[in-house]
Amino acid sequence: MANAEHSGRPAEAFGSTAADTARTRLRVARLGLWLVAAVLAVRQVAVVLGTPRGERLTDLETWVGPNGVLHVNGSLYDSTRFTGTPFGGLVLKPLTRAAEQALGWGWTFGTLLLVAALGLVVARALPQPVSRRTALLAAPVAISLLMLSLPVRNTLWLGQTSIIPVLLVLLGCFVVRDWRVAGALIGLAAALQPTVLLFAALLWFTGRRRAAAATGASFTAVTALAWAAMPHDSYTYWVHHMAGVGLGGEADALANQSLHGALLRLGFSGPLEIGLFLSLGAAVAALGVRRSVRYARDGQLLLAVALTGCAAIVVSPTTWQHQLLWVLLAVVGQVGKRASDRYVWPVAVILVMTLPAKMMLPNMAALYPLRDNAVLLAAVAAATVVPFLARTSPYYRTPIPTEYARPVPTRWKHVPLLPFPKRVLTRPNLLLELLLIRVTYAAYQQVRLGATGGTNTGGRARAEDHGRQILDIERFLHIDIEHWANQAVVKVGWLRDFFDFYYESFHFVVPLSVLALLYWRRPVDYRWARSSLGFATLLALVGFWLYPLAPPRLMPNLGVIDTVHGVQDFSEPDYGTLTALTNQYAAMPSLHFGWSLWCGLVIAIVAPKWWMKALGLLHPFFTVSAIVATGNHWVLDAAGGALVVGGGFGLSYLLMGPRARFATATAVTRAAEPAVPERDPAPR
Repeated sequence: MANAEHSGRPAEAFGSTAADTARTRLRVARLGLWLVAAVLAVRQVAVVLGTPRGERLTDLETWVGPNGVLHVNGSLYDSTRFTGTPFGGLVLKPLTRAAEQALGWGWTFGTLLLVAALGLVVARALPQPVSRRTALLAAPVAISLLMLSLPVRNTLWLGQTSIIPVLLVLLGCFVVRDWRVAGALIGLAAALQPTVLLFAALLWFTGRRRAAAATGASFTAVTALAWAAMPHDSYTYWVHHMAGVGLGGEADALANQSLHGALLRLGFSGPLEIGLFLSLGAAVAALGVRRSVRYARDGQLLLAVALTGCAAIVVSPTTWQHQLLWVLLAVVGQVGKRASDRYVWPVAVILVMTLPAKMMLPNMAALYPLRDNAVLLAAVAAATVVPFLARTSPYYRTPIPTEYARPVPTRWKHVPLLPFPKRVLTRPNLLLELLLIRVTYAAYQQVRLGATGGTNTGGRARAEDHGRQILDIERFLHIDIEHWANQAVVKVGWLRDFFDFYYESFHFVVPLSVLALLYWRRPVDYRWARSSLGFATLLALVGFWLYPLAPPRLMPNLGVIDTVHGVQDFSEPDYGTLTALTNQYAAMPSLHFGWSLWCGLVIAIVAPKWWMKALGLLHPFFTVSAIVATGNHWVLDAAGGALVVGGGFGLSYLLMGPRARFATATAVTRAAEPAVPERDPAPR
């Protein structure tokens, strides 16, 4: 035993086993990510090719449709929707016959190959040095994000070519070494999307002046070639329409995420709008290229390319949704000195580029300018103000670590706990929390509505049948008090008004207030409480999906009066004024009661004084009284709400361990914090 100990063989064997285990896990993770990318690709193809021919690849119809380029004998722009450059028409017109022979299949699979190539180039272009794990996992992650992004999905759906210029630029910047070929590729991209010429400035100021000159020369050559072959079309595009302005849809349409489109949507027009567009666009272009040059010299060329592309989005007169991939590439930039803040920028970019703007911001008129220009604002922010860290910053590789609480022993020894993450002592990033809460609630609304196929008509019969089942169970248990309580409250005006107000107002105000107070005063408890609420809501969504249930107010012949929404017209398939907005059959379990019970329990657990605990527990009592008296829920719905809340707390216990009553930082964590200077030398 002593000989073995001195020889070191057991330690070597242990180290070898640990390394083998790590490699195995990495291979499994990589395989899983590639599988996810493949599933997403198959899903996108299925969506496109499963759509009727007249509704898919509508932009491809500009080539092969009855009024498309293929069948137009005169100008390219005599067709209904063609908005490309004359060079694009010159190159793509010979391909339209083949596209007509197999509309969709070749174009769709060819686009998928372009997306895969784009993801591989992006993964290869990450700033060095990168860990082996990052190098192995970057490609499938990049391809998956591209597949999920709105620009790629729109490109596949519309049959567009907007991925080609992005890929040509990346090939010219990262793959091709010969300056002539690199310049030619970027020049070809500019011939398809003229604002790509902004990359010539990036090449010039980063020392690749011959490549910049080759870019300008190739752009000029192919544009001149198109002018010689199609002089009338070239004049129409470059002179009459001023580089494509006015072609396609209306310039103030929401799909046009350029500065020009935003100014038109804000009500500017005429010389004032043109002056603002030219001056602001020039400022964004100059600042964006300046920042891009600095990050390129810092060794972050992929970030520099992304920022230049974001500036090109802003200064283009028309930037349609399928042309916005540059914003997604900006996800590679690192923002924040603290490790806990590193996720804010990538999460924000991914949400903006993968979800509709309506899921990002509430449906409020005051927020329409932000919601309608979400992608444009992200591009402007990336190009001009987001403080990306330089690789020379001490925080780039070693951010300020997160403080963790000491492990808490389990309270119930017979409950097996999963490996749970350590508790974080500091507050989570507020912007990230607000984004996630908003997106989660928007997804919650979509799932509620999707449970009945998007309309209440589809789920009405089943929901009413379930309502009769619930009523029979309550009668058996002698708890069918809904009709009695409703009629009693209707007869007392002030009591009816009180319950109506309580039902409509406190459902969101109290949970948000509890979360805000915990976030500010008790961040460790905030994470525990927020996770419990999230798990409870997810469990409730399962109930909405599996068991659509008509509330008492929507049950025919029951005689329950809807005191909140008004009298219901049962002769209409979608009766009720709010049925078009949400799923009215998401009654079991009651999240009105569930969220109020969560509030009461959290207050009772964390409040320091007995009277605070008592007030907290009064909230679920008033809520259950309101939901029953107003006819919006059955008594058993409240029982279901209590069940999912208990499940939420249980899942938090299994995944995060028991709640820590007293959280203190570990000495190891504090000792690991590096001494860093106060000033950050990141480029501005």
